[in-house]
Amino acid sequence: MKPAIKPVLLSLLLSTGLAHAAEITVVNFGGANGNAQKSAYVEPFQAATGNKIVSVEYNGEMAKIKAMVEAKKVSWDVVEVESGEIGRACEEGLLEKINISKLGKKSDFMPEALHECGVGAFVWSTVLAYNADKLKSAPGGWADFWDVKKYPGKRGMRKGARYNLEFALMADGVPTKDVYNVLSTKAGVDRAFKKLDALKPNIQWWEAGAQPPQFLVAGDVVMTTAFNGRIDAAQREGRNLKVTWAGSIYDLDFWVIPKGSTNKETAEKFIAYALTPEAQKNYAQKIAYGPVNVNTLKLLDAKTLADLPTSSNNAKDAIQQNLKFWTDHGEDLEQRFAAWAAK
Repeated sequence: MKPAIKPVLLSLLLSTGLAHAAEITVVNFGGANGNAQKSAYVEPFQAATGNKIVSVEYNGEMAKIKAMVEAKKVSWDVVEVESGEIGRACEEGLLEKINISKLGKKSDFMPEALHECGVGAFVWSTVLAYNADKLKSAPGGWADFWDVKKYPGKRGMRKGARYNLEFALMADGVPTKDVYNVLSTKAGVDRAFKKLDALKPNIQWWEAGAQPPQFLVAGDVVMTTAFNGRIDAAQREGRNLKVTWAGSIYDLDFWVIPKGSTNKETAEKFIAYALTPEAQKNYAQKIAYGPVNVNTLKLLDAKTLADLPTSSNNAKDAIQQNLKFWTDHGEDLEQRFAAWAAK
């Protein structure tokens, strides 16, 4: 059954008339997320407007957008980008400025979702995940992740400084609200690396998002850091994997329009549709990524909410990844981490 579209939105979508149907290219990261977007956004938008959407997958290569914009041959109209890329791409003039009033009321969206060159698409989280078939008791947070006496076995961690330094400080007793204040000092960085030293013999590194659930299912690790959507996908396949939300770090992906898109108006209409509460509800039911439209949460049932980073229970002891911190210090910290990991 196709999701219903409210009359007001329908009139907005149809305001240019079906006679002027356009074709736009929408770019995302594929996988379970791409499938959820296709079902919740792409197909219903096409059905309602007569516009054709060409879906393209990529791996976040901003160089492709840069090449298109500089050559003035822009074939992508709407692109999902990670939060770490949007600021830089905006400064470099690669993205159209966003007029939020064309996409909805400002008050409908979580403040973190608003950017001069884009608007949040969804909220995702890096969490502590474990295999409930292998552990008798659930880990309570990062202190337990570090406790190899209580929970013997390997730990999966993404190979990089980002997230791991924050998790190390939480494991060392720093409250979530103070993590970036402590990490902004030399002593705080030294403290995080010292805590990582203690766990190092038990770490199994991962680099691709598909690896943590695979490690857990195979029994290679007893717990791991992971993207929450990957754990959700494994659960939907019948795996008894669980998430501990305490101390999770959430982030957003954004919708952007590359500078010079010849279909800017239709691109804006697609984004507007993808931001409606009904469309976001359909999306959240297909993958456990949180809506950016604050009106969506009240449309969702308790079972769906239980798995979302943005539900009040899961968000209460979470922090947003501090982009300014990682923009300012990321290069130095990643170099130090690489040297530390290689020892």
